[in-house]
Amino acid sequence: MIRDNLKKEISPLLGLCIQAPRTSRASLIKGSRSQANALAQQTLIAHWQSIVKILTNYLNVLKANYVPSVLISKVFTQIFSFINVQLFNSLLLRRECCSFSNGEYVKAGLAELEQWCIYATEEYAGSSWEELKHIRQAVGFLVIHQKPKKTLKEITNDLCPVLSIQQLYRISTMYWDDKYGTHTVSSDVISSMRVMMTEDSNNAVSSSFLLDDDSSIPFSVDDISKSMTEIEVTDVDMPPLIRENSGFTFLHQRKD
Repeated sequence: MIRDNLKKEISPLLGLCIQAPRTSRASLIKGSRSQANALAQQTLIAHWQSIVKILTNYLNVLKANYVPSVLISKVFTQIFSFINVQLFNSLLLRRECCSFSNGEYVKAGLAELEQWCIYATEEYAGSSWEELKHIRQAVGFLVIHQKPKKTLKEITNDLCPVLSIQQLYRISTMYWDDKYGTHTVSSDVISSMRVMMTEDSNNAVSSSFLLDDDSSIPFSVDDISKSMTEIEVTDVDMPPLIRENSGFTFLHQRKD
């Protein structure tokens, strides 16, 4: 329930984070293009910072209520996996998102999440940052320079090792540079990707380029027992709702 509530809170913001806000013609007339772009970037980062604020609020509440750190890390790991799926799938479904400048905007936003993971520490953030590997590598492809010079081996082994050929083909063919006018990967690389996709289809490999949202959070009882800390219940202040309810007077007596 906590995870699902957190998803509901950040979902509207994720829709605002996948594409850089467009500067209006009026704003470009009133000020310089660089000023307009700076304002647009501040607007985008504000959405990411709102997500960070929500994550921090949940972290503080969970810690204050003595939730075992292993469960906290599992919750945030799953949330980051959800963020990865939502952003990555949106990128592959919308050509307007596959631009060079949009890659820069999303990269700046992801940096905000990386800083949050550092702030939360590995004890509570767990492997959250690693869960963003698909969107991180996709954005890395969008912003890398000299794409026509990259070989397929360099792209699949070094730049985007976790992305499938179907996903790479999708990004490569939808990429456009609205900032410098650069081109996507070479036609030879595109042709090689087509050949590999044909081979995959013949071998019954899934042709879907979208990610599935896995809602499971696997953990063992042993994981929880190892992270439990000794808590003296009588030292914990009761919430007003319980303190004022006559049905819980036995807790007062125990504390006294």
